Amino acid sequence: MALSLIFLALLVLCPSSGYSQGSPSPGYYPSSRVATSSFDREFRTLWGSQHQRREQDVITLWLDKSTGSGFKSLRPYRSGYFGASIKLQPGFTAGVDTSLYLSNNQEHPGDHDEVDIEFLGTTPGKPYSLQTNVFARGSGDRNVIGREMKFTLWFDPTQDFHHYAILWNPNEIVFFVDDLPIRTYNRKNEATFPTRPMWVYGSIWDASDWATENGRIKADYRYQPFVAKYKNFKLAGCTADSSSSCIPPSPAPIRNSGLSPQQMAALAWAQRNFLVYNYCHDPKRDHTQTPEC
Repeated sequence: MALSLIFLALLVLCPSSGYSQGSPSPGYYPSSRVATSSFDREFRTLWGSQHQRREQDVITLWLDKSTGSGFKSLRPYRSGYFGASIKLQPGFTAGVDTSLYLSNNQEHPGDHDEVDIEFLGTTPGKPYSLQTNVFARGSGDRNVIGREMKFTLWFDPTQDFHHYAILWNPNEIVFFVDDLPIRTYNRKNEATFPTRPMWVYGSIWDASDWATENGRIKADYRYQPFVAKYKNFKLAGCTADSSSSCIPPSPAPIRNSGLSPQQMAALAWAQRNFLVYNYCHDPKRDHTQTPEC
């Protein structure tokens, strides 16, 4: 009996989920500086309208064997803060890509820019991967020069909504999870940094060719529908037709000074504990194509 009680206590103290129980405070919370916008005010359905449902402030997208679904912002931006709270589906989701991203691929086919947050589906017992990526000047079309950094998370993204965001300004891109910066991408030159206006997108789609274990495990539609929920949309910045005096939101408490020391410590914690792939450290990559490394 005593051994059983000890065992139960250990289960409570040391859960088997693999998720840590806390993260450091970044000290600054960019999402708190941006008001929440309604979906109808900022977005339109782009495709798969029959696979999209609105319930109060939650937008649900789902993928089945027939199609997925996606939405697009009404306006293009040339800088800004773009975030949403997202809840993912548990269980078997291999091959499924759930995303929040910036792109101008419809306006510049074959020569587009893109900044991605993508959740790559998984199998039971294994965590989701959060992939961040940057394409510039068509590098995602002709030459396929991705700049991927992949992370696991310090929480279970299927249990509740968490806020994910991209802050893009003329000098840098910062990726945030619950206001904690996980990646920065600095402008070294125009050839490797997106500078043209982009729209904000969200989608769920079948990426079986590459999403899970490099495409080894495909989407299995015996587990359909695959569902993603979005809410708490936050968009603020300079639209394509804003005046040149427009100033986008700052990623840090002091504008134009980079992340604060506390934010940098939080970023280092995230990369030290949860970064699982960095394109700059991949020996199979041709790094003459990624001079920013």
